[in-house]
Amino acid sequence: MDETLIRSQEELDQALQENIAALLYFSSPQCNVCQVLRPKIMQELQTRFPQIARLHVDLSQTPEIGPKYQVLAAPTVILFLEGKEFVRKYRTISVEGLMQEIQRPYEILVN
Repeated sequence: MDETLIRSQEELDQALQENIAALLYFSSPQCNVCQVLRPKIMQELQTRFPQIARLHVDLSQTPEIGPKYQVLAAPTVILFLEGKEFVRKYRTISVEGLMQEIQRPYEILVN
């Protein structure tokens, strides 16, 4: 499963409905941390949690999506499990810390 760039609210709604687990990564082109952190998080997800859909929202392309999810800063990461928000991180995000938070609920969900 590849990373998907979300281009509309409808596309995001559909992705959240179709996937039992999804991680939304909100970023903006002006955010240097976003550009460095995103590939690391997405690679770790692909390796450790392959059933989590990896969704990317570029706030400069789809600014209307951020407010709906109360995204006030970039980067913001939100994990959805069965359509419900489960984990939210923003600004300073530890990749390993995020993976540890995802581990237990992921195992319960997929086993």
